[in-house]
Amino acid sequence: MRSLAVILCAWCAVLAGCGSIGEPLYPALRIPSRVADLTAVERGSRIDIDFTVPPLTTEGLALKEIGSMELLCGPGPASGWNEAEWAAAAKRVDVPTPSKPEAVHAAIPADQFIGKEVIVGVRLSNPSGRFSQWSEFKTVNVETPLATPEELRTVAVPQGVQVTWRESGDVQFRVYRKADQDKKPTLLATVAGQSYVDPTSEYGKTYEYSVQAVHDKVESDTAGPAAITPRDIFPPRVPTGLTASAGVGAVELAWDRNTESDFKEYRVYRSEGGASFSVVAQGLEAPAYSDRVVESGKRYRYQVTAVDQMGNASMPCDAVEVTIP
Repeated sequence: MRSLAVILCAWCAVLAGCGSIGEPLYPALRIPSRVADLTAVERGSRIDIDFTVPPLTTEGLALKEIGSMELLCGPGPASGWNEAEWAAAAKRVDVPTPSKPEAVHAAIPADQFIGKEVIVGVRLSNPSGRFSQWSEFKTVNVETPLATPEELRTVAVPQGVQVTWRESGDVQFRVYRKADQDKKPTLLATVAGQSYVDPTSEYGKTYEYSVQAVHDKVESDTAGPAAITPRDIFPPRVPTGLTASAGVGAVELAWDRNTESDFKEYRVYRSEGGASFSVVAQGLEAPAYSDRVVESGKRYRYQVTAVDQMGNASMPCDAVEVTIP
């Protein structure tokens, strides 16, 4: 009997050790993390606002539920910054609360704020109404909206694709390009004039060009896109430096070498007496030719053209004249 009692006491001690109570676990608050990428830009006749709902809560857990979203836009307090005063006077921007972490876009008319400085902020709450911290506040100095560039055109030129547009005012212009394989346009350049030549374009590829006016931090709506598939219709440079020297039974011709990347060949033209020119040699890669089909006492004139890989031929160079002794 005593043995049984000892065994029971030992077993109870084991059970007590296994069921010991540790620190209590409190329920997670699941408050969304602070929005970290808020942007606000005056663009055209509106203020565009963009941000991303963060994927985690303040406790580092996955954000599964969003209670509400408060996106406010309004002028800052006249007596210095005060978050509560700003929030009380700011206007709520109507935008649906997303059901999951994702990118959010909103737009509000800018005309109600022209000439003013407005501040934009956003915060999120959990289903119980507990809000995150405000995002970093963004300040927008609202100006008279910029007009969208007009008459956007694209044309292939020897140097690349030329983009032109029409707009006036003390503004600059951003030129964007989207190629077939691109998911979105990329910024090529910011220029002061009303034209831009894209030297990186390639023949046979399709491009879409867009242009946007900018002044300080104010942007216009984007004009375009204007599509183009440039083709090589441009001849090589006209050959230069052509010389001719007469020898016994031959005329030796020489000229300056063409250094263009798409050069293919030279063609030599000859005129006997006052007759019209005709081809006497083609397919020449070197800038020289020896004409051995000549007769003593006759006068000959020569011209040279350059031809590229697409078959585009240059204009003939100035003619040189020689009389065979």
